[in-house]
Amino acid sequence: MSTNEDYFVEVDNFTERHFVKSFIKKYGDKKWDVTLRALLEEAKRIDRLVSETNRAEIIQSGAKKIVKVSFKVAGTDESAKTSGNRAIVSADEETRTVRLLLIYCKNDISPPNETQKWRKIIKDQFPELSN
Repeated sequence: MSTNEDYFVEVDNFTERHFVKSFIKKYGDKKWDVTLRALLEEAKRIDRLVSETNRAEIIQSGAKKIVKVSFKVAGTDESAKTSGNRAIVSADEETRTVRLLLIYCKNDISPPNETQKWRKIIKDQFPELSN
């Protein structure tokens, strides 16, 4: 991922139907709308987010990447890393498209193994992305 060209960003229907509702309920429409707009803007420049911050981690590399992004909700005092808020995105370098697949708080995906649980959700809901 080495170009300055922005990606086209889309929020998957699955994402909209699931954990997002708990963010809206907890923080309200206004804070969530600002937060989502910020996530979408950051996702447009996913290359930069990965290379220049410590808030994005490449989970699966290649032309089609899976990236885990930490974020904070607008208007809160917590940091992106300590908030427990995560977005799982796929970034396709060929089509210059980023899909927000899953947006959740660690509390939404209960312990003991957060990573294993979100990977299963991605595998079940987006089989075309599984390797």
